[in-house]
Amino acid sequence: MKIKTMCTLCCALVSTGVSAKQQWSDFSLSYVKGSNFEVVDPDQQTITVEHASGHDWGDTFFFIDRQKSDDGDTSTYFELSPRLSLGYVTGADFSFGLVNDVYLAGTWESGEGFDNYMAGLGVGLDLPGFQYANANIYQVNNENTDDDIMVTLTWGVPFSIGNADFLYDGFIDWSSEEDDHASETNFTSQLKWNAGKLIGTASPVYVGIEYSHWSNKYGIDGADERNPALLLKWHF
Repeated sequence: MKIKTMCTLCCALVSTGVSAKQQWSDFSLSYVKGSNFEVVDPDQQTITVEHASGHDWGDTFFFIDRQKSDDGDTSTYFELSPRLSLGYVTGADFSFGLVNDVYLAGTWESGEGFDNYMAGLGVGLDLPGFQYANANIYQVNNENTDDDIMVTLTWGVPFSIGNADFLYDGFIDWSSEEDDHASETNFTSQLKWNAGKLIGTASPVYVGIEYSHWSNKYGIDGADERNPALLLKWHF
């Protein structure tokens, strides 16, 4: 219950952020289609709405997935992940080495019949060539399975080949093994080309591939997903 309360307080920062200084924001709509999903029907389509923003108090990330399988099954899943800058709260400088700040981190996961709550610490990283890089570690309060530990890494690396602009970004989620589920690792990344530059849009319109390398998906021992998928992503 303490973890749920901590995460709820962290998520409440999203509403208070309206009176703080926003430094940047991004909104996007994605379409992904693949044929090698595990656990459910292997053929699935997903529409994802994402929003990320940075503020003087920290940052926040939200996405919602609407999935539809070829067998007709549908599901909805979302995550809300705010982080509160300890540098902002205390007025102290928490930067050291490659670390630019330290955060209180929270995440609310919600899907069909469950709500999971995470609370922990995060860092922002300054890595050469990276647009962004972050690392978080959480204690997780799972509703339907034993509580566990999760480590999350996220990154974005822009690069160009000639006049073509690309972005390689993604995340790695690792969660600990517990009595009722296996340890799982989800390494999902996207390699995409900005077709918007060719057609003259002000914001990126990406075409590319998403690849999911997910071992013990949902904590199910042996449910290993190796799924390349078509990706279309439009930023606003």
